Amino acid sequence: MIVIGVDLSGPVNTQDTAVAVFKASEKRLVRDDVLNGANDHDIEALFRSFKGQANILVGIDAPLSYNPGGGDRPGDASLRQTLRAAGMLPGSVMTPTMTRMVYLTLRGMAVARLVLQICPVARIVEVHPGGAMVLRGAWVDGVRAIKKSSDVRKRLLTWLGEQGLVGVDSEDDPSDHYVSACAAALGAWKWHLGEPAWLMAALPPIHPFDYIC
Repeated sequence: MIVIGVDLSGPVNTQDTAVAVFKASEKRLVRDDVLNGANDHDIEALFRSFKGQANILVGIDAPLSYNPGGGDRPGDASLRQTLRAAGMLPGSVMTPTMTRMVYLTLRGMAVARLVLQICPVARIVEVHPGGAMVLRGAWVDGVRAIKKSSDVRKRLLTWLGEQGLVGVDSEDDPSDHYVSACAAALGAWKWHLGEPAWLMAALPPIHPFDYIC
């Protein structure tokens, strides 16, 4: 099985997009490839390389739907409350139609469509990477400070390695986007194993993908 974690940015600042590709091996995910600064054409080329692959799992860190009329989707308020109780800031879960989020939502929906057009059998989940780490016992102050310190990011990658992600700590100066992409892969993998730390099941057709940590 191929497991791919995507930390997505908006359609303009694609330099902030990271994609981490893993191969599932028994109880481990082994790092296979990384794309930093991936635009939609890079993502398209990656999935075309997997065309015909029968078992692809993709965890995307971006809203993959929005609520008709705006506001929180089913699950947003619940996840916000859960993460606040775990020590995260309430702004770690934002409404998909907020001004700061709407372009990310736009690209998230477009990339999910792109993936399914190329690999129709791919399974896609929306992942909150910070939640995927914190709700499994990761250092909450480190997750909150992920953008501020390379040492913090390296420590989080060591923790991800302890969760079964092999080879993730090989980056000399890992970006927060890379760490989040790895955490998105962790969340998707655990969902596949039936072990999500938090789950809002899909409500198609408006909300077609499971939303998880």
